[in-house]
Amino acid sequence: MSEKVDMQRLENEFEERKKESGKKEVSLPCETNSAFKKRKSSFSPIERAFGIAARDQLDQEIARMLYTGGVAFNLARNPHYHRSYQFAAATNIDGYVPPGYNKLRTTLLQKERNHVESLLVPLKSTWNEKGVSIVSDGWSDPTRKPLINFISVSGNAPLFMKAVDCAREVKDKFFISNLMKEVINEVGHQKIVQIITDNAANCKAAGEIIECTYPHIYWAPCVVHTRNLALKNICAARNVESNSETYDACNWITNVHGDALAIKHFIMNHNMILAIFSKFSPLKLLAVADTRFASIVVMLKRLKLIKTGLQSMVISEQWSTYRDDDIGKANFEANFVKEKLLDDDWWDKVTYIIDFTRPIYDMIRSCDTNKPCLHLVYEMWDSMIEKVKAEIYKKEGLQGSEYSLFFDVVYDILVARWAKNNTPLHCLAHSLNPRFYSEAWLLGDETRISPHKMLKSQLKG
Repeated sequence: MSEKVDMQRLENEFEERKKESGKKEVSLPCETNSAFKKRKSSFSPIERAFGIAARDQLDQEIARMLYTGGVAFNLARNPHYHRSYQFAAATNIDGYVPPGYNKLRTTLLQKERNHVESLLVPLKSTWNEKGVSIVSDGWSDPTRKPLINFISVSGNAPLFMKAVDCAREVKDKFFISNLMKEVINEVGHQKIVQIITDNAANCKAAGEIIECTYPHIYWAPCVVHTRNLALKNICAARNVESNSETYDACNWITNVHGDALAIKHFIMNHNMILAIFSKFSPLKLLAVADTRFASIVVMLKRLKLIKTGLQSMVISEQWSTYRDDDIGKANFEANFVKEKLLDDDWWDKVTYIIDFTRPIYDMIRSCDTNKPCLHLVYEMWDSMIEKVKAEIYKKEGLQGSEYSLFFDVVYDILVARWAKNNTPLHCLAHSLNPRFYSEAWLLGDETRISPHKMLKSQLKG
């Protein structure tokens, strides 16, 4: 009965307000709205059912954490990043708090180290059977801090051992040999076959100390670095008294390389020229660092690849317009670049350099991988020299028995580098390779003989 009275009272109030305002429709009092109309939510039932609001808020919190912490976006591709949130979503852990600063850098770090060590146990278990090679190299981090790293290589996979900060240290043979001994003792000297470094004098001297301390361990220079040094001796010969014959024979290669560098620098250092060049070639010029293996050959190969675009650029109207607006040194350089790019003789020299260095470049690429190649090095040197000879004799129009001064210089460089690089391990690995005893390989060239016969002939000689 009281509910009917209340409803009647509200309807009377509504009619009175309607008459006073003179409007046809007037909103009911708040009490009436709450009684007759259900308040709408900002989220639909589907959104509330799937927790869209909570998901969006969590995404924002995670993104804000990355932004404010300066964390790289690549973290989102880390499988452990996804796994951690999936585990948290599937496991209800009341009162859980993420690990703090101290726990991350102490307890959890040590646990992760132990976990990694346990994962490496199967890999290290093969070292006694297959033996280990210790590879060492020096490099600089982004802050120019000198470092020396050590990697152990076996049949399964390479394993990073450590990197030593060498700042404020004299990197002589004693310092490097002591670092090598530490790694040898960590791995176990009875498991190690050889230590591989670059061809620097201090590294070679350190390797001799190791060979004296551990007679069963060999020191070997890096095969790839050796070939790269041979390539530099040929393509960037120095004009010194002890190297006059080599310089006289290979000076033209140095000049071609210098011209190629001048062309590259002129195009890349002038924004207008670079913009014009991009219209005629889909490929870019390479700024190859000198520290990269075969940097000279890599740059010349790219120039030849974009030859058509370069020549189209220098004969275009845009090039002529740029030259008319420029004066002085830049105009002189532009004339030099155009002259070289339109010179067929200069391009023939570029092609010749690429052709006769291709066997050396291919061998560098074959050895600069993670695949074992010690058993192939001995034969690859011989076949590489023969291929270089074939390209040079083809260019000079000579027969196999005729004399070539240029090849004689190149041959001496390659043989000298091989003599410094060759170790008994290369010969042993070659002699144990079944491929060099197969009829298919022996019949492929009438001059080939099996390794054991070659060894007998060398001993008789």
